[in-house]
Amino acid sequence: MDSDPRSAGEGAAPEVLALAKVVARLRQEIEDLEGVAATTAVVERAKGVLMARLGLGADAAYERLVQHAAGRGRSLLEQCWIILGGVSPGGRPPESPLAPSAPPVPSAPAAPAGRRRAEPDAGPAPAGSPAGANGPAAGHPRILARLAEGLSAAGSGDDLAELLRSGLDGGGTGVDGVMVYARAPGGSLELTGHAGVGGVVANQWRHVPPLSGIAALEAIATCGPLWLEDPERDARRYLMIGDPPERWPSRAWLPVPGDGPPRAVVGFLRSVPGAFDAPTRDLLRRAVRLCAAPLGALDGRAPAVGGTGGADDGGRAGADAVQHVLDALSGPAIVLTPLRSAAGEVEDYRIDAAAPESVDVAGRRGTELVGRRVLETYPTVAGTALWDGYLAALRTGRTYEGEPFTYEEVVAGVQRRSVYSVRATPLGERLVVSWIRHDVSEREVRRLADMQRLGNLGWAGWNLVADTAVWSDQLYAIFGRDPALGPVRLDELPRYLVAADLPRMSAAVARLLGGGEPVDEAFRVTTPLGVRHVRIVAETQTDADGAPVEVHGLLQDVTALQNAEVALRESERDVLIQRGMLKAERLLAARLQDTLLPIPQQSLELAGLRVDVAYVPADSGINVGGDWYSAIGLPDGGALFVVGDVAGHGLPAVGTMAQLRFTTKGMTITGSALPDVLGRLNALLMHTATDPAGSATATMVMGRYRPADRRLTWVRAGHLPPLLIRGDEAVFLPQPAGPLLGAAFRAAYGQSTVDLLPGDHLLLYTDGLVEEPGEDIEAGLDRLATTALRLLREGRHQTLARTLAALRRGHRDDICVLDLHVPDDA
Repeated sequence: MDSDPRSAGEGAAPEVLALAKVVARLRQEIEDLEGVAATTAVVERAKGVLMARLGLGADAAYERLVQHAAGRGRSLLEQCWIILGGVSPGGRPPESPLAPSAPPVPSAPAAPAGRRRAEPDAGPAPAGSPAGANGPAAGHPRILARLAEGLSAAGSGDDLAELLRSGLDGGGTGVDGVMVYARAPGGSLELTGHAGVGGVVANQWRHVPPLSGIAALEAIATCGPLWLEDPERDARRYLMIGDPPERWPSRAWLPVPGDGPPRAVVGFLRSVPGAFDAPTRDLLRRAVRLCAAPLGALDGRAPAVGGTGGADDGGRAGADAVQHVLDALSGPAIVLTPLRSAAGEVEDYRIDAAAPESVDVAGRRGTELVGRRVLETYPTVAGTALWDGYLAALRTGRTYEGEPFTYEEVVAGVQRRSVYSVRATPLGERLVVSWIRHDVSEREVRRLADMQRLGNLGWAGWNLVADTAVWSDQLYAIFGRDPALGPVRLDELPRYLVAADLPRMSAAVARLLGGGEPVDEAFRVTTPLGVRHVRIVAETQTDADGAPVEVHGLLQDVTALQNAEVALRESERDVLIQRGMLKAERLLAARLQDTLLPIPQQSLELAGLRVDVAYVPADSGINVGGDWYSAIGLPDGGALFVVGDVAGHGLPAVGTMAQLRFTTKGMTITGSALPDVLGRLNALLMHTATDPAGSATATMVMGRYRPADRRLTWVRAGHLPPLLIRGDEAVFLPQPAGPLLGAAFRAAYGQSTVDLLPGDHLLLYTDGLVEEPGEDIEAGLDRLATTALRLLREGRHQTLARTLAALRRGHRDDICVLDLHVPDDA
């Protein structure tokens, strides 16, 4: 495929041509980098051979290569191939011009099957070696040479670790596990390679946070090796990497030397106890020095490639000065240098300075943006109003302020969308660009945090492609998890669930990931603060092929709501039980009342009087009242009429009513005076009280009728006055003294008499017949007198009591009425 951007077509839009140029330049840069990487690999292998043979450091080995290449008129690459034995000038055998006094290393014959081949004598040890030719280190140069050759071709961190483990195994070091860590931003360590430790241990220790008590971190910080040879003592000081720790009783952590502070550390783990002897320590140090170049090649960090047509070195110095200013800014801002074509047209912009809070959609921050080009980072910006605004600002020298626009980018297979407002101000030949990202503005973040806190809910995002997770702060509070531990991955979430909820949640997650069905489930999680009830609402985001790539969800702590529901159910159950008990009590009280009282509605003939009786219970409520009456004949031919009302409802009121009714009848029949009867009833209530708050109370009106002279002698105890209807007039009888029964020990009761005439009606009644809530009692008494006169004019002489009770619909208290009627012919 033609890489010339002009192949895009003469009629292509300018932004398409600009993108085509970017693609062509990036392709060329990749090819150049591949060539540099291949050349670097050859140079590093040759350096490793010299380091192993002559005991030189990396810098000294490189200087030796450069000197001999210049002295013999060869290129550096040719000299490296000669050292490696791949090229022999003039067809001669490979020469050793760098160390003529060093004898060649003889080839070792193949070892029989099942036996380890013994290392041949590699000649005298280099100067400074800890052992002579016949000592333990005699074979170390051969080991290091093989390591140098293998490490230079290592394609990954795991390859490097395996080469170290297998290569050092033949040197009697006892090393059977290797872990290689690289320092990450923030001071943590990331496992870049391992061998001999197993996948479980590697996954457990893949990320090491910057904590104290980590030997690997201390080795990097102190720039010196750490030899851990006493397991019991070392375990008290360090957190031992590996599970179980006693699997490797001796360990060594050696920082990898470099141009600056160490950025990597190699751990050697041995299953044999004891100290590392001096030859072994020397061998491990030399082996780690050999790892410096391969680890640098695997690091993946390449210097930013500058473009042509931009600012010169003086301009770069100006950008550095601006960078110092941007470092003090609190908001996002960058400095752009235009990159022009040979014709002077702007083809792209290079980011030469960036404020710390400058963050792009992919999450790159601050100085991580420096050296990048706009069309490489934001390829869809070409041809937009923002691009034209940049050009107008450069051309006119005036500030460009753009309207909010939406930018979309695909990161890890997931489409990202953000809304920006951009401002570009010319600064010489450059642009100072600042922006506001509306979708993550400070106000919205604060509102979102407040909403999560008030609703006790948090959001979570799980990237299934990158196997990463993001939690909001409130979600850590719900789970009682330390934010320093990071979020919980989706596959780790079942570990927190209560066992009984695991099958249901597993099925829900399977539906979510398999069919894309949204999840709305409640489950229980175990936290340091106890079991919590959590509701999750989650959905998946798919790629273009419909495969799930992300899971987004809201999780809310509904423990308080769940506890309230449980308390409500328990309260409802208690109410039902109480209601059943009250219903049974009312039924019992009603049956007892029916047993104690005569038929509630009847007409009686007593002592020459026609008595109409009405008893009507309350329309509302479940309790039986204490209203009662009595109409009986006396031994002397007279009659006793009583109407009473016991305060309260239910069984206690019915019991007091029965006590008063039978006691009244018994004392009256024996001939006791009516005031004395009331006095004894009052004493009875005062001395038989069972309520701790006070004795039972009651009202009563009682009359003894003597037919010979039609005289009624009556008494009252806090009761409403009788109503006498004679002709067309209705009057309430004057009341004798008489306090409430059960109110005071020393109570005096008076009596009064009334002579009845033929045609008279005398009404004895309880307060349920006249009282209305919020109404004065006098109004109720007036209404009773008026209604009774009207009914008698209508001819209701025989049923006056029952008709009056029937007219009181919706009454909230019991009604008891006695109508004592003197016949006209009496």
